[in-house]
Amino acid sequence: MSTEPLLAVEDLQKTFGGLVAVDGASFQVEKGSVVGLIGPNGAGKSTTFNLITGFYDADDGSVRFRGEEVVDEPPEERAQRGMVRTFQITRELTGMKVGQNMRLGGQSHDGEKVVHALAGSASDREAEIGERAEELLKELELWELRDEYAGNLSGGQRKLLELGRVLMAEPDLLLLDEPMAGVNPSLTDDIIEKIHDLSDRGITFLIVEHDVDMIMNISDKVIGMHQGRVLTSGPPSVVQDDDELLEAYFGGEV
Repeated sequence: MSTEPLLAVEDLQKTFGGLVAVDGASFQVEKGSVVGLIGPNGAGKSTTFNLITGFYDADDGSVRFRGEEVVDEPPEERAQRGMVRTFQITRELTGMKVGQNMRLGGQSHDGEKVVHALAGSASDREAEIGERAEELLKELELWELRDEYAGNLSGGQRKLLELGRVLMAEPDLLLLDEPMAGVNPSLTDDIIEKIHDLSDRGITFLIVEHDVDMIMNISDKVIGMHQGRVLTSGPPSVVQDDDELLEAYFGGEV
């Protein structure tokens, strides 16, 4: 049986002017796992996300997805392969209704795995998009809000909507950038539950999150970064006691 990781990052490098943002980062994400990426402010987490997904060009290094090099591919080609991301600041269209936003997600990732790849007429594809959008809206408990403008949603509801939009692409690897940012604590458990449910169905997650306790509780593996470098990687029980990472945060316990 193949043990090749779904995502393999090797010696990734990125500088902005004289600032080294990512300094030789290397790690792997195994298929079907939930992997957390943590570190103090300025550790290079978001830049690493942008390099993996193609929103920044790497100065050097390798990003392999399903064994194939993608480091020079633009974001849309990586999305077509099944690598899709969210953003720390949600990107829903506030002037459009929730249902319209969700259907748009099925039209934004034009890859083999999405409903646009279905043979048949445009009307058939639109019907399939509508059915998929309805299914996800109900699953994410947003169905009753389908005719509400996205700009009127709470922070947590917007996060759920963005999650639904990227799920329209039927990704293999879902990269979540600060999924708990701006979320009312009452909705935090809902988002965690959805991540668990999706993981159980085979979706692989790489999550950047400042809430270290949440990452330790939800992840199979945690990667700790500081000053652009990977300090540690392993099970949460090991990473949470890593001396270098603890020192990088507060000079003590995370």
